[in-house]
Amino acid sequence: MGFIEAVSRSAQYTFSKPNEGVIRLIAGLGVEGDAHYGETVRHRSRMARTPGAPNLRQVHLIHAELFEELAERGFTVAPGQIGENVTTRGVDLLGLPAGTLLRLGPEAVVEVTGLRNPCAQIDGFQQGLMKEVLGRDADGEVVRKAGIMGVVVTGGEIRPGDEIRVTLPDGPHRKLEPV
Repeated sequence: MGFIEAVSRSAQYTFSKPNEGVIRLIAGLGVEGDAHYGETVRHRSRMARTPGAPNLRQVHLIHAELFEELAERGFTVAPGQIGENVTTRGVDLLGLPAGTLLRLGPEAVVEVTGLRNPCAQIDGFQQGLMKEVLGRDADGEVVRKAGIMGVVVTGGEIRPGDEIRVTLPDGPHRKLEPV
């Protein structure tokens, strides 16, 4: 079991999102008051290509342990600064299969849909950061470390300190792919 370290949102299309004391998740829509809130795609590049596609990126989660790894490489990144809504601790987000349910706090449930595919804006935030959140494994496969995305199944308020409980899906597990 893990916990929420920070919650963030921005009503504007900004790279970084300010931390909040509480955010409200709305089933089928995402983070109330966030620019990426909605049933259909809200990321600008995707809206241009497939405006009616379902929004599989309603909530962006990043593990705080990534920030510690980046600090060892000389980067200073704080919760919300690379666009996530929920900063977690104690959950191996990148190791979860698609379809995992994350109970955030007492009510909210987010279904994991896939990996965040970091874009060039990340180097605009801190030069060289993109190389640190994208790597290759021993087989040469791309490893994306910039968090995961999900959709809100059950709404509710979440705040720093709330517990995170993980429910893995039944059947064979599907590896996370970029969404």
